[in-house]
Formats: sequence, C-alpha cells, structure tokens
Amino acid sequence: MAEFTHDDVTFWFDEHGSGPSMVYLHGGFSDANEVDPVLERYAAVRHVYRPERRGHGRTADTSGPLGFEQNASDTIAFLEQVVGGPADLVGYSDGATTALIVALRRPDLVDRLVLMSGQFHHDGLLPDMFGDDPAAAAAGMVQSPLAGRYAEVSPDPADHFVVVVEKVLRMAMTQPTLTTDDLAAVRSRTLVLAGDDDVVAPEHSLDLYRSVPDAELAIVPGTSHVHIMDKPELVADLVLAFLTQDPVATRAPIRRAG
Repeated sequence: MAEFTHDDVTFWFDEHGSGPSMVYLHGGFSDANEVDPVLERYAAVRHVYRPERRGHGRTADTSGPLGFEQNASDTIAFLEQVVGGPADLVGYSDGATTALIVALRRPDLVDRLVLMSGQFHHDGLLPDMFGDDPAAAAAGMVQSPLAGRYAEVSPDPADHFVVVVEKVLRMAMTQPTLTTDDLAAVRSRTLVLAGDDDVVAPEHSLDLYRSVPDAELAIVPGTSHVHIMDKPELVADLVLAFLTQDPVATRAPIRRAG
C-alpha cells in the first residue's frame, strides 16, 4: 500500500502487476477490494493502480459534501502525481462517472475508458431507487455487509459510515448533470458496460453508448448493478478483451459505417 496527498487530503492506494497503466476506480460505499476476485487477471497484463476516494476504504472522509467534480479532480491529481501520465481508466458505478468526467476534463490523461454501470446524469438511475430521504436510506444500510467492511478498514469511526452513505446518496441524486452533447467531447475509445437488470436505466446506458463517438456496448446477461460480483469472470473477460485487443473491422456496420 501507499499514499498520496492532494488538496490537503491523504489518499490510500496500492498497485499490482506490470505493463501499461490501468487505474481502477471503485464504486460508492465500497473500496478497492471489490475487484479482488479478478485482480490477478488484470495485473497479468496491466500495472493496476487502486486509489480509494474520500470517505471510502482506507481514505478518511473530509468535511462538506462529496461531488463527482471533486472526485475527478482527485483522480487527475493521482494520474499526474503517481501514475505520471495517461492510463486506461476502468470505473465501476460512481467510479465510472468519475472516470467519464476525467476523460472530458483531461483527455490527455486517458487511454482506453471502461464505464461500468455509470451515469452521465443523475436521472439515469431508476426512479425512486433510494427514495426521497437520503438520511433514512443511509440509516437503513447500517447493518449491511458494506457497513461491516467500512468498520474493518476505515480510519474513521464505524458509526461514521451512515454519514458517508448519506453524502454519496445526495451526490447521486443531484449529480452529474452532463448532456448527450457534452459526451461528444470524449476522445477515448470507450466500453460502456451494464447489467441487464441494473439500477442504471438501460435507456440511459444506451444514450451513453450512442453519444460517445468511439464507444462499444456490453450488456452482461443475468446480472444486476453488482455484475462485478454476480459474474466477475465474464465481466473481466469483456474488460480485458477491450483493453488488450484492437477493434475489429465489422462486416455490416451501421452506427460505425461513417
């Protein structure tokens, strides 16, 4: 493990493997260990960095709300200070939304881009997914396995978990606010991936795919929002094929005909 500092915040990260750089950005309420089931596969072909965001894993929370723009700024600092240049960004859920914003703000720092169950606008989440009371929803997660994991690794007290969850929910209910026109500025070759029973509306994932100029789409059958746990090997197959192989010349292109 290691640490880096940005904006007076000390962030935890670790790194594995060798090869071209890949930064894995974890989901909300979670930490870098969510990718453990397939980490060895990624590390066999990539130098994998796993930073943990504010209030997540082994990185302490900070005062004030959480925000995707802030997450992106922290990730840009990580790419500049630790990685030292561009990398493949592989983001899941909140990590995918963060990766998308990084690709828009600093295209020079992003090689290939994998967006797993992220959203470009907060209305991409299914209606009433968390209800209309973030505090009540957060309180309902106190006994969840996520809370237990938080207590194991967080430098903050275990009962601070509910504070972080409420911040994450408020962020997800109001951010981001990108448009499909904004997405046209993404310059990286991009994989949009989602579960077929995801909390991100399928129409939203389709809009994301259609609006990013050089995008590919994968829907993982028989999975939920946590497809990385439902079928980790299949998800890793799709991600690794995208990262390590060049696109094929398809025989009957429609969207890519131009």
